[in-house]
Amino acid sequence: MRLSDVITGMIQQMLSEADDGSAEIQRNELANRVGCVPSQINYVLTSRFTPENGYLVESRRGGGGYIRITRVKFDRLHTLMHIINCVGDSLDCESARIFIGNMNDNGIIDDASAELMRAALSDTGYRGVPQELRDGLRASVFKQMLAALMK
Repeated sequence: MRLSDVITGMIQQMLSEADDGSAEIQRNELANRVGCVPSQINYVLTSRFTPENGYLVESRRGGGGYIRITRVKFDRLHTLMHIINCVGDSLDCESARIFIGNMNDNGIIDDASAELMRAALSDTGYRGVPQELRDGLRASVFKQMLAALMK
């Protein structure tokens, strides 16, 4: 098992044991427990505990500093609004796939809708669009899909 997977598992375990879906860690303490450098903890937090994956990460620096990871639990409407706000003006194919997978896993959209969205947002669907315009167009189309789901 890769070190990143071990760290991810430990943090997810802390989150599942927490009553409020939130866990506080001290980066250096966790790094010592796992036997890695603190930057490895940062890597896991920035790559696996992202808004796209349904997490909020807050940090407070200093002697009593901590990192708080919270699993986001919203109702359908709030989740769709949160995703629209996270997307911004540009969306690559992989991020779109992650958003769609998370919405499907959390029951926000059904399997058929997820497949349609994946097809509509895939790179294959944008072959005729110049490369520098694709991610902007994909973001716009995705937001329109999400807005339609909110009705």
